[in-house]
Amino acid sequence: MAEERVDPKVVVEKRALVGEGVLWNNHKKVCYWVDILSNEVYIYDPATDTNRTIHTCQPVGTVVPRALGGLTVALHNGFANIDLETEKMTPIGKDPEWDIPANRFNDGKCDPAGRLWAGTMEFGGATGEGSLYCLDADHSVSKKVENVSISNGIVWSHDSETMYFVDSLAMNVRAYDYDIDTGNIGNERVVVKNEGEGIFDGMAIDEDGLLWIAVFGGWGVRVYNPDSGELVRDIRLPVEQVTACAFGGDDLNELYITSAAYLLDEQRLAQQPLAGSLIKIDPGTSGVPSYNYAG
Repeated sequence: MAEERVDPKVVVEKRALVGEGVLWNNHKKVCYWVDILSNEVYIYDPATDTNRTIHTCQPVGTVVPRALGGLTVALHNGFANIDLETEKMTPIGKDPEWDIPANRFNDGKCDPAGRLWAGTMEFGGATGEGSLYCLDADHSVSKKVENVSISNGIVWSHDSETMYFVDSLAMNVRAYDYDIDTGNIGNERVVVKNEGEGIFDGMAIDEDGLLWIAVFGGWGVRVYNPDSGELVRDIRLPVEQVTACAFGGDDLNELYITSAAYLLDEQRLAQQPLAGSLIKIDPGTSGVPSYNYAG
């Protein structure tokens, strides 16, 4: 597989410690993303070229639009809604891991029925200390997958019958049969194996059903066919710690990408001036709209 080296466009120049959770709102035409360890949610508006900052006062793993207005986030201490007028955060129920203070929420996304799926991890990434949870529209929370190390990318197939999930330290993508009516999952199997450098991180799906996976420590985004497990494209970027990607723009034909500057020394930062910035590339294809949280 020949590497594709691309020169990305800088969208928001920033030294985010752990830029993550990038998501395009196709209705509002804005891009959401977070800096987990700086405790900040961002809303980038390409129409005005502005990047609004909302402070969460605790690590924030992911952000999604809420159907009733505002945003929903997964934090160190559980789920919460954010009012965009006041920026007030309102917790949603009880933190499912209130008794595990060493854990925080990491990446997550909404399923086709409007449930928010997000997983946890131990702050240092200890093996098997996290879980994958599902926040339903009625604010009930259920544990879906246990013994997760670093819960990351999650997407659904176009027919809503399969869920794909990344646990970074497992070095693969797992697929599950998915029931849109109940949110139940089953028949776990490995569909993609990571046989290159770095670890799988955030993930997006394109109009052809291919998986676009950000590779932390791998200098890029890799594209896989989940039916065959085949590596289709290997897109190389000038940032080492690539964390997440999402299709955006009016026609969903731009790929927004986040990365991390965390733990990079001064020499490596000098070699990677875009580390931590929000960037985008022309992926040569289009994605599909994301889903809102229904609760």
